[in-house]
Amino acid sequence: MRFSLSYLYMLLFILVISASCASQKKPPLSHGDSNYSQAPSSRNSGESSRSGAASASQQQRTMKRKGKKAAKQKTHDDLVKEFEDRMEANAKRRKKEAKLAEKPQYSDPSYFGHKKKPKKRPVGKRKLCKECGIVH
Repeated sequence: MRFSLSYLYMLLFILVISASCASQKKPPLSHGDSNYSQAPSSRNSGESSRSGAASASQQQRTMKRKGKKAAKQKTHDDLVKEFEDRMEANAKRRKKEAKLAEKPQYSDPSYFGHKKKPKKRPVGKRKLCKECGIVH
């Protein structure tokens, strides 16, 4: 009896919780409520939901920008040239890094963490190295 009573209370508790959650459903967002409605989309194509004065001031600002400096539009050839220049610079940088990596400081494991090869001291005089944490 006591066992079934605890199940009954648990079932009642679950029903109350689910009913309260169901009653607290939020209404669906309309298009005007969304934060994304201010950004231009394929539907409103830059038309703002704000007043016409705000959009007029935006148009004036863009006109001023265009009037001061006409931006040169890059053609496909210009973009290809920039790409080739970047690739040449990257190839030059990689070649320089490869040349630097050939140094014994980077290629020889006995230089581990050091610019100069550490001395091999006698067993009694060896110290813990602060750079690499190895006793030598």
